[in-house]
Amino acid sequence: MSRPVRLGTPPATIDALEPPKRRGRPRSTGTLHCDRCHGQVAKIRVRWPEGAICGACFTQAVRSFGVCPQCATERLLPGLDASGRCICRDCAGITRPLMDCSNCGAEAERFRGGWCARCVIAADLTTVLKPHDPPDLRIKRLVDTLTDSRRPESIHTWMRGTHARILLDKIGNRELDLTHEAFDALPRSSAVEHLREILEHHRILPAGIDPHLRYFERWLHRRLNELQHHPEIALAIERFATWHHLKRLRAKVGTANMDIACRDARQEITETGKFLLWVYESRGHPAGDFDQSDIDAYLSEGTSTRWHIRNFVSWLSKAHRGPGELYVAPRYARTEPSLGQSRRLEVIRNAIEMDEVALPTRVAALIHLLWATSLSRIVRLRRDSITLGAQGMLISIGSTPTEIPEEIAPLFWQVYAGHNNQQTANTNTEWLFPGRSAGQHIAAPTLQQRFKVLGLDPQSTRNTTLKSLTAQIDVRSLAEMLGYSAETLAKHAEKSGNYWSSYVEAKAAARRTGQPGPHRII
Repeated sequence: MSRPVRLGTPPATIDALEPPKRRGRPRSTGTLHCDRCHGQVAKIRVRWPEGAICGACFTQAVRSFGVCPQCATERLLPGLDASGRCICRDCAGITRPLMDCSNCGAEAERFRGGWCARCVIAADLTTVLKPHDPPDLRIKRLVDTLTDSRRPESIHTWMRGTHARILLDKIGNRELDLTHEAFDALPRSSAVEHLREILEHHRILPAGIDPHLRYFERWLHRRLNELQHHPEIALAIERFATWHHLKRLRAKVGTANMDIACRDARQEITETGKFLLWVYESRGHPAGDFDQSDIDAYLSEGTSTRWHIRNFVSWLSKAHRGPGELYVAPRYARTEPSLGQSRRLEVIRNAIEMDEVALPTRVAALIHLLWATSLSRIVRLRRDSITLGAQGMLISIGSTPTEIPEEIAPLFWQVYAGHNNQQTANTNTEWLFPGRSAGQHIAAPTLQQRFKVLGLDPQSTRNTTLKSLTAQIDVRSLAEMLGYSAETLAKHAEKSGNYWSSYVEAKAAARRTGQPGPHRII
């Protein structure tokens, strides 16, 4: 594919975009001046050769590790040189003994009693979990896993939570066995599922049911309980969910984005319940006893979300009424959102240069902007999707790897080699864009929300990118690169004014892959 154009001055959209919100606890203001962040603060934590350092700057400094650019030693880098580079405390002239653990001797912030955070949580976890009384190798592995976190401070904060402490006490008192059956017997809560995901990710527990599918089943149970006053509706939804959705969702585990699949299933079931209630309350018919006129009336009165009853009506017609007796016509968008090529280049520039936005978000945006990859596929990219070869850095989105433009390859390398979202228990993950939950990738809706600060609308960007690519590359090669079907790309090729050549290539690709080719329009 062609490399992005090197643009001139940054577009005005960069300044016009709303800056990302600062995460974490808001900083307090005061009358004292911090010589590092140059802010007005309420309290000065330490005084170093460079001047007064506030608490936030101190915390960031004592958690910065790397190779000192002056003495070339790998260690803690709390100081700054004249050019703003992080340097070690010897080169910075920092002599105050606030960064040596009195227990293990490591360079780190003294967290409690002169000990670093890692030593503190190791002692606390040993006290609570009692891995040697009686000896239990699984509990010992849990202690080691939590202690080895890249940010032990976050584990300490998590342990202080009421729900987490109750679970840890139960494990330490041997009241909670480390099995799926024991966790299933507990009251449902985010703390229970979070701990279960940690245990599964680190193979202390065997891999169980997919967490998204597990949440869907619990949601379905709650939904059916809400309809207990309408037993006929609850029965219809239970049958639809069991024989249509659950059967398909279980078959998709490991091969599809279960987050998206379960979200879609929940929406269809919710809309089906609304429809059956409408039939009962507005038309006076019991659940399941409606005809085509009821369907048409329901769709004509409401919003476009009502079309999500289509799968239910199709399933009901095939299972109980006979094929074709009830029908919901597919709904097509009246307009196709798109943006101009110049605007797309502006957003690409935003993704490259907006350093204040998290790097994984910018790299994910570049994948979407340059390869028109759907968000559901981006979030499921694994680290082995990026490889280094003789031609440079490659990314595998479809069946054929494609070259990453050398101008942006360093950004991709930083994400590939970095440890994003692995601050707590999601270490050694295979996902290129890990989520906050152990062993899980980032959710597509979360990624879409983060794209907003770059001025990126996924739907319009996808249409514009595909239109541009199909005008440059034949459909067969493009289908192998992007993972789209030949039929889909042929439609976009037609819109780009390259229909006939794309038609031939798409037909050849269809014969080779077994996919249906585009219909010839005279």
